[in-house]
Amino acid sequence: MLEATPLGEGWILRHDSDTLPAVVPGCVHTDLMAAGVIPDPFLGRHETEVAWVGRRDWTYEREVGDSGGQEQTDLVFDGLDTVAEISLDGRLLGTVRNMHRSYRFDVTGLSGRLSVRFVSAYAEAEAVRGRVGERPAAYAEPYPYLRKMACSFGWDWGPTLVTAGIWRPVRLEHWSTARIARVRPLVTVEEGTGVVELAVDVERTRVEAALTVEATVAGVRARAEIEGSGGVVRLRVPDARLWWPRGYGEQPLHDVELKLLHGEEPLDVWRRRVGFRTVELDRRPDAHGTGFTLVVNGERLFARGVNWIPDDVFPSRITRERYRERLEQAAGAGVDLVRIWGGGIYESEDFYDACDELGLLVWQDFPFACAAYPEEQPLRGEVEAEARENVVRLMPHPSLVLWNGNNENLWGFRDWEWEPRLAGDSWGEGYYLGVLPRVVAELDPTRPYTAGSPWSGSWEHHPNDPAHGTHHSWEVWNRQDYADYRLSVPRFVAEFGWQAPPAYSTLRRALPGEELAPDSPGVLHHQKADDGNGKLERGLARHFAVPDGDFDRWHYLMQLNQARAVAAGIEHWRSHWPVCAGTIVWQLNDCWPVTSWAAIDGDGREKPLYHELRRLYADRLPTFQMWDGGLVLAACNQGPAEWRGALTLRRMSVEGEVLARKDVDLAAGRRAVARVGVPRELMPAGPGEFLVADVWGSPRSSGAESGGGLRALHFPVPDREVPYPAPEFEVGLAPGGITVTARTLVRDLLLQADRLDPGARADRGLVTLLPGEEVTIGVRGWKTPDAKTARSALYCVEPTR
Repeated sequence: MLEATPLGEGWILRHDSDTLPAVVPGCVHTDLMAAGVIPDPFLGRHETEVAWVGRRDWTYEREVGDSGGQEQTDLVFDGLDTVAEISLDGRLLGTVRNMHRSYRFDVTGLSGRLSVRFVSAYAEAEAVRGRVGERPAAYAEPYPYLRKMACSFGWDWGPTLVTAGIWRPVRLEHWSTARIARVRPLVTVEEGTGVVELAVDVERTRVEAALTVEATVAGVRARAEIEGSGGVVRLRVPDARLWWPRGYGEQPLHDVELKLLHGEEPLDVWRRRVGFRTVELDRRPDAHGTGFTLVVNGERLFARGVNWIPDDVFPSRITRERYRERLEQAAGAGVDLVRIWGGGIYESEDFYDACDELGLLVWQDFPFACAAYPEEQPLRGEVEAEARENVVRLMPHPSLVLWNGNNENLWGFRDWEWEPRLAGDSWGEGYYLGVLPRVVAELDPTRPYTAGSPWSGSWEHHPNDPAHGTHHSWEVWNRQDYADYRLSVPRFVAEFGWQAPPAYSTLRRALPGEELAPDSPGVLHHQKADDGNGKLERGLARHFAVPDGDFDRWHYLMQLNQARAVAAGIEHWRSHWPVCAGTIVWQLNDCWPVTSWAAIDGDGREKPLYHELRRLYADRLPTFQMWDGGLVLAACNQGPAEWRGALTLRRMSVEGEVLARKDVDLAAGRRAVARVGVPRELMPAGPGEFLVADVWGSPRSSGAESGGGLRALHFPVPDREVPYPAPEFEVGLAPGGITVTARTLVRDLLLQADRLDPGARADRGLVTLLPGEEVTIGVRGWKTPDAKTARSALYCVEPTR
């Protein structure tokens, strides 16, 4: 039987004559931090002080003993970052240059000093650039020239910390006769029967040995003979329970075990989990253009998505527990789809396992982002090898529903002046329209593939045409008011977003001792976007007076404006279902403490946007929208049953007086949108009036401020023009939190719980209260609660001075 010996202990890290202990899996930066050689690059402006690390060569070493009594011993690396020479006992085993692949070397009979010498990723990338020529990219760093996590070289939300190291596990595998080299599982559903077809490749030491594979799943067992180097075993599971996305049904998972046998002697075993479901991508042309609708088990979905970046710039630090926590946060916000963005990595099994269990659909980008990628060898061969390995590795996961060729590269070729600069040089089109779709069609024909995001489906349309396929809506953040989201109805919005600073305690930890201000050196260092603070302030000024000299107020308003901006987009696009079939917010998470588009900051704290997503992505969402020139209440229902309720519309003054009222019945079909016109007498007559819609008889949701209903608000003018009264409210302690009672209109009340205690978390975000209304905000991790302290951490919209 194959035996594995982990090699995670006993490593040292060497540079020239200096050595220090090394952790494997890990990376050079984390080892240097642990040894006190470098400071934490997440703090202050230390990032620039440690830039030298990425420019050096580093060597990992340890002793490897006798290989044991079996016929063959292999040295297996699950991941090496990135360019390395591997030697054992002075013998060169091989040279590698791809972070996204695993590597196996025959070391039978060898023992002694194992050495993994990493060459600076900068040196390799710059050498490749010198050979193949310059290619255009969104950033000056040389990330397109080697197969490495692109955002190691920095991004508009991430630090430049170019890593090296043994970033995934390493082991010795001892085996005889034969081993399982690869299992490719095709999981389908045929008229209610679940089918698992396992294509098995084996490696042999004895060609003549008769081999059999035996597989089991859900109580079904089957055998097949291995002829030569491979075979296929097929299992049929009658009346298979379907795996569904969260909110649509349950997520039954089935253990699959495949044994490789010589006679009845077990040689190797492969174990994974699968789920039975079907997935299609409806891209049929229609009267509105070309659709992009995910269909799972025959059910058409409005995808409620978030974009995912690596959760740490040092991915080896991301534990199974951390993946689970972050993805549970996503599920808790109503998310049902996570897009793994193409400037990162193929994530570990822990990520996809959690998505399988939580019912989170996964859209997987191949790792290409915002650059023209050379197609010359050996890069082309590396791309195909990595794609083949990872497609097969991830196939068992029912959560994985879409392969995507790249992030923004087709758009960049057309719109970012790449085409004339390339002058005929290769730039990646051969990957996205050739290599990758061919690999997916051959190995994983059960899942759809799209060439890129954004992508209109062909060169007949602009790659980012909102009427065709996927669309990235960045013109609003970069140049416009977020109200302009309402000017178009894309078929599928795969990226859009708005920035905000992280939680106060996250900034305070990252910038110890610094006086916080929007333009202080540390705050600006932790803002990586081009003109990021300028865009923040211009975007805020359209709605609020920009605070001068009041950082706390600036911080609150920026976080509020982020939530408002994303809400403007999602509410509008959800109201246009099924023409628009999904939104993927940029972005869920951060890889370090930074001002960014994230809903969850680099320390794992939830911004107000996170709690707003709970409302926006709930099955049932009421929202005021313009429709055919008039104001309507759109009742967006993605639930499995019809939504029936009593709708109360009120025109109110900001002083709290009800000026007009109408009660109507509301009915929205399952997975449908209903619209109720707002009568003329209920339209606000000026900046001092607003409209309130309460839907009663609805299930409680995070969007309900009080009374068990769902609420929508409409103010006819920006906040800076609304004559708000000075907010008055009372604060009291409640079991596990605080209670706030409004004496006036209190707009967008927010408890920044981390100001009470860095470990404290509030269970809700922005809340608008009408006079006399009350809300209880739960607080976890608050060690010494008192009402006076709580009041100091409460913020709300105030009258424009």
